[in-house]
Amino acid sequence: MKWIHMYALLVRASIRSRMQYKFNFWFSSIMAAIINVVEFLMLAVILLKFGHIKGWSLAEAGYLYAVLSLSKALYRMFASDVHHLEKYLVTGSLDSLLLRPVPVLLALMSQNFSIKFGELIQGIAILAFSMGTMMQIGQITWTALPLTVIVILSGSVLLFAIGLLTATAGFWITRIEELQNITEDAARTAAQYPMSIYPKWLQGLLISVIPVGFANYMPSLYILRHEAGIWLVGLSILVALALFTIALRAWKIGLARYQSTGS
Repeated sequence: MKWIHMYALLVRASIRSRMQYKFNFWFSSIMAAIINVVEFLMLAVILLKFGHIKGWSLAEAGYLYAVLSLSKALYRMFASDVHHLEKYLVTGSLDSLLLRPVPVLLALMSQNFSIKFGELIQGIAILAFSMGTMMQIGQITWTALPLTVIVILSGSVLLFAIGLLTATAGFWITRIEELQNITEDAARTAAQYPMSIYPKWLQGLLISVIPVGFANYMPSLYILRHEAGIWLVGLSILVALALFTIALRAWKIGLARYQSTGS
C-alpha cells in the first residue's frame, strides 16, 4: 500500500506538469483517437464489402480490436515511459530516477502520466457496438460483460509485461526501438485482427513466442464462440501473470548491471 500511495503522488505531480501545456495535451489525445478510428474504419470497410474474414463478422472483429485497444490504453496510461526506456538509457536520465527513494520501475511508470481519453472513448464505443450487435442476435449474453472486463485487465498486464521485457533488453543492447517495433507494435497490430487469417507459423508466434494473442483472441474463442471452455479465460490470466513475473525478474537483473553514462 505504501508503494501504491507513492505512485499516486508521483502521478499527480506528473499530471500537474503535463497540464501546463493544455493544448498539447488535448491535441495529442484527439489525434490518437482519430488514428485509432481510421485504423478500425479500414477493417470495417473490408468486412462490410466481403461480409466476414475467415468466418469472423464485423462485430466479432470489432470486439477483438476494442479489447486490445482498451488493454493498450490502460498499459500506456499507467506505464507510458516503460515504452520509452531507450531515451532514459541514452541520455542518462535514468540516473535521476535511481536517486529517488522509490523503486526505479515505479518512478519510471509515473513519468509523463496521461489519461488516454481518446483511446478509451473510442475503444468503449466500438466494444459497445460490437457486443450490442452480438447480444441482439443471441450470440452472447450479459455474462460476457464481466468476462470481457477481466480479459481487458489481464490483457493490459500482458502488454505491460511484453513491453517491460522488451525495455529490459535495453540494459544489454541500449537501442531497442527496432525490437519494440516487432514485439510491441507489429505484434499488437497483428493481434487486432482474427488470427485465423494468418498462416499457422505466425499464429504460433503470436500465441507462444510473443503471446499477445492471449490478450484478446484466445479468450474470445470462448466468450464469443463458446469454443473449448472458460479455462481459456483462466489460461489467458495465467499467461499474463507468468509473463509479468518473468518481466519483473528480468528487470531486476538488467537494472543490477546498469552502468551510468556519467553525464
